[in-house]
Amino acid sequence: MSAEVWLVTGGLGFIGSNFVRMALRERPDISIVNLDAVTYAANPANLADVMHDLRYSFVKGDIADERAVADLLAHRPFDVIVNFAAETHVDRSILDADAFLRTDVLGTYVLLKAARKANVRRFLQVSTDEVYGHVPTGASNEDAPIAPRSPYAASKAGGDLQVLAYAATFDLPALITRGSNTYGPYQYPEKFIPLFITNLIDDWPVPLYGDGLQVRDWLHVEDHARGILAVLERGENGQIYNLGGDNSRTNLEVTQRLVELCERSFETHVRHVTDRPGHDRRYALDCTKARAIGWSPQHDFASGIVDTVRWYRENEAWWRPLKLGAFADYYETQYSKRGTH
Repeated sequence: MSAEVWLVTGGLGFIGSNFVRMALRERPDISIVNLDAVTYAANPANLADVMHDLRYSFVKGDIADERAVADLLAHRPFDVIVNFAAETHVDRSILDADAFLRTDVLGTYVLLKAARKANVRRFLQVSTDEVYGHVPTGASNEDAPIAPRSPYAASKAGGDLQVLAYAATFDLPALITRGSNTYGPYQYPEKFIPLFITNLIDDWPVPLYGDGLQVRDWLHVEDHARGILAVLERGENGQIYNLGGDNSRTNLEVTQRLVELCERSFETHVRHVTDRPGHDRRYALDCTKARAIGWSPQHDFASGIVDTVRWYRENEAWWRPLKLGAFADYYETQYSKRGTH
């Protein structure tokens, strides 16, 4: 039996690169082609350790480019497609949602059309718990209604609905995973945890939205990647699987812990700023379905956040260049004029 070929889109990003590395390490009978547009949050350095692996190859391209995607799938057979490619940051979607709609909705549609024509064995869409919107009590299972409250969440929900439509209408063997807030190595420093860690390392203040009592469930990126692999290999076609970390904490609690780990002062380094519009107060996932196929998170947040801080301390050469130029301009736009809460 010949080795399978997997197409991973967005594999230079945070979760995608961790998935590619893990899959190559743990599945010696596969090869991976990574299709990535190399936008600002994609970093070739994320996969520097596998670039010489003969089972790995990279193609620069945009999933919303129908001709490029069709050509790629026409010239090489793929058994599996795993779609990580997405615009992901809520704050950026509030500033300008155009790219989110193009990649998350149109790009997903383009991939689905190509996957159907190519008769792939599996199509997996990587999505987010944010499509469920604010969850005041309890936890969202996969049958909960979607109620996105940001342009980002709405664009991801749009992509999910396309996947479910292709599964129902065309019998495409497709699945969806919806992960909770993810943390760990190689996360672009605009996101909450890496932004705060890198700011604190540099003795800079950190911008905490509102009162900081928003509740998030934190999932280590290795657990997230392993959950995606489990669903890809053991999930049921046409189904959605929630992947949560069993680590619910307020943003304030996480901030306090990061300040401690970075040996800074909460009073001098934490700046409560005006909350962002439509900020969901609480997310929570019921992961019974994922547990039923043998997956559960293995990383405890208490040790995982220590390891994450250590990684950013030991890999300054990775993140320092990312916080220059366009990032610095974005940071100025996003935070400089926010009033204190």
